[in-house]
Amino acid sequence: MSTDLLRYDRMVEAALRRVVRDALKEVQEHGLPGEHHFFISFRTQYPGVRMPEFLRAKYPDEITIVLQYQFYGLDVNDERVEVTLSFNGSHERLVVPMAAITTFADPSVNFALQFQPPDEEEGEDVVDEAAEEEEAAPEGEDDDTPKQGGTVVALDAFRKK
Repeated sequence: MSTDLLRYDRMVEAALRRVVRDALKEVQEHGLPGEHHFFISFRTQYPGVRMPEFLRAKYPDEITIVLQYQFYGLDVNDERVEVTLSFNGSHERLVVPMAAITTFADPSVNFALQFQPPDEEEGEDVVDEAAEEEEAAPEGEDDDTPKQGGTVVALDAFRKK
């Protein structure tokens, strides 16, 4: 069996993360239209995540934030999302690498995406190459070894009927 397989799982993951980025860029440029609002979950320990320590202590693995009524300074690019949110009456700036996002949902239109956590052995090179440089792969690991199995993403559940 050849080790030169096309990594469709990585291609699909990257394409779906671009959907998240494009939706957030649209909101950055034009604001939230209608009843749209976003629930975004991300790994708090992922390299490059910047958030207040009191939040990291309360949510050591994952946190879900909501972009709906009160968010400020949304700044989106290919690598990360930055936003200021209010926690207990205090405005706090969050920086979230795109690769740290585990779930993106817009309940107003019954749309949700769930992402596979980055493979610790392979590193996350789909979206956030800077984070990969921070996480050196263990010596002796073969980063190009494909994983067995596959992922099927059914989009029918998210389509309006």
